Amino acid sequence: MKFILVDRILTLEPPTRIVTRKNLTLAEEYLADHFPTFPVMPGVLMLEAMVQTAAWLVRATQDFSSSMVVLEEAKNINYKSFVAPGRSLEVTAEAIEITEQGSEFKTFGRSDGEEMVKARLKLRHYNLADRNPTLADIDEKLVAHARKTFELVGGPAAMKAPAMATTV
Repeated sequence: MKFILVDRILTLEPPTRIVTRKNLTLAEEYLADHFPTFPVMPGVLMLEAMVQTAAWLVRATQDFSSSMVVLEEAKNINYKSFVAPGRSLEVTAEAIEITEQGSEFKTFGRSDGEEMVKARLKLRHYNLADRNPTLADIDEKLVAHARKTFELVGGPAAMKAPAMATTV
């Protein structure tokens, strides 16, 4: 199962900054177990929301040139509070550097204006065909899927809209 932890791209300013939102509802499968009497978004999923946010900025900056954008390193992770159902997690990723094969970000997540989590992330980006040329068709399918998802979460509209301050 793959969790999609970006419901909407709010602001997209390639190559420097992106802001996304994840609305947390009781329909999230993982809340049944985390925790049954006190449902909150697991910290690892808050981290994954920050990774996915940064990955959208990489894809938009590099015109989807890599089929794979994956977490290489997460450091200085600081969890400050919980995100409960009915609240939104607004994630900001600010690029420190984006190169062809890797990137580094300062990221943080807020809910109702309060910082919930922050971290420094390093991502790697590559194509499967770089390692095995027979996988080029899978790269094409992955990029096509990413482009479609980008459209569904409002990426193109966020790029055209003027940058606005957002608060959850």
